[in-house]
Amino acid sequence: MAYIPTNYKSLENDYRDKALKLFPWVCGKCTREFVYSNLKELTVHHVDHDHSHNPADGSNWEMLCIYCHDHEHDKYTQADLYGSSVEAGDDLKTDNATYNPFADLMSKMKK
Repeated sequence: MAYIPTNYKSLENDYRDKALKLFPWVCGKCTREFVYSNLKELTVHHVDHDHSHNPADGSNWEMLCIYCHDHEHDKYTQADLYGSSVEAGDDLKTDNATYNPFADLMSKMKK
């Protein structure tokens, strides 16, 4: 985040309120569920890491618990440290959330 606008805190509250209305109160990585009493531990992560890119449909947002959010940003530190590379949104290119381990079960049972 090279540029932080002076009104960042109010912008953050604005998109956080919108995201909390759009998405379920569940961490997108570890699936931890949240209720009003611990909602402060659920954060909005910008998939492309551009905090000024806040489309109204929430397509650049992901709800993450504070631990998963820290891990998401730490991947870049680790990549720099070990000489590898990470691109924003790489982990979203795989369809882990909709993976069905039993998709081909019937054909395997017929064998």
